[in-house]
Amino acid sequence: MTPQERANAARELKASGKCNCCQAVTKSFSDTVNLSEEELEKISSGFAVGMGCMEATCGALIGASIIAGLRKNGKGTVKLSKAILARFKEMCGATICKELKGVETGKVLCECNDCVENAVLAAEEIFANEGVA
Repeated sequence: MTPQERANAARELKASGKCNCCQAVTKSFSDTVNLSEEELEKISSGFAVGMGCMEATCGALIGASIIAGLRKNGKGTVKLSKAILARFKEMCGATICKELKGVETGKVLCECNDCVENAVLAAEEIFANEGVA
C-alpha cells in the first residue's frame, strides 16, 4: 500500500463515523503491525477528540506514535514520535486538538479528516526516512 493509499484509507475510516481520529490512523496501519484492527481499535479508543477532550495532543498524532512504538518494538520510539510530531505540525499548523479546531480563536487550522490523513503521511515519511520496516 502506498503512503497516499494508506492515508486515504484512514480518511475513509474517520469519515465513516465508525472510528475516532486515533483509531482511523492505527487501523490503517494494521497490516504493518502484529495486532488486529479490533485490538488497535481498543488501544486507541480513549483518544477521541484528542487527549483529554481537546486539551492536549491530537488523536491522529497519538495514533501515529502508537504505530511507531509497535513498528519499533518500543525501541527508539521517542525519536520517531518527535519527528512525526514536527512533520505533522508543519503540515497542520499545530499539534493540540483545540488549536487545530480553532476552539479559542475561531480559526480552524486543520479539519479532523485532514489531520488523520496528514498523521499517516507524516508517519510514512518518517518511517521511510528512518528505515523503519
